[in-house]
Amino acid sequence: MDYKYIEQLLERYWQCDTSIEEEKALRAFFSKEVVPDYLLQYKNLFVYQQVQKELKLGDDFDAKILAIVEAPVVKAKRLTMVSRFMPMLRAAAVVAIILTLGSVVQRSFFTDDELDYDYDTYTDTYDDPEVAYKQISSALMMVSEGINKSQSKLSADSLTHVDDSAHIIIE
Repeated sequence: MDYKYIEQLLERYWQCDTSIEEEKALRAFFSKEVVPDYLLQYKNLFVYQQVQKELKLGDDFDAKILAIVEAPVVKAKRLTMVSRFMPMLRAAAVVAIILTLGSVVQRSFFTDDELDYDYDTYTDTYDDPEVAYKQISSALMMVSEGINKSQSKLSADSLTHVDDSAHIIIE
């Protein structure tokens, strides 16, 4: 059998020079069951539309799509006034912290550390300097005794700890 006409139509098809009738003839030729082996590679191209027309959606397609599309029922959540304003309260707290830190930084960098005494209006609280000296001495003595007690307690604890560790090593 001579397939020259089909080969010519294929050549014109690849160059986009075929008419609709010629393309129908190619579809009709390739829809036959017997096609030469060297033209078999083009069969799927021309029978594709016919095969796709035969494909149908399943009976359960609508049910599957509706199951995917339908949104679940969401119950309304009751919002309290506090939960509504919580983001704004948090933002206000952040602003207050930033302003406070800015004020502290500004005060620490831009204030003079000198003590400002007004010597003209200064009055001493003690009339007798010896009474003031005795009170300061007694206060310093109490501080000194507290420091000594804490140091002696720390040294006793460290000695106990050393003895316990020595016990462990000896045993």
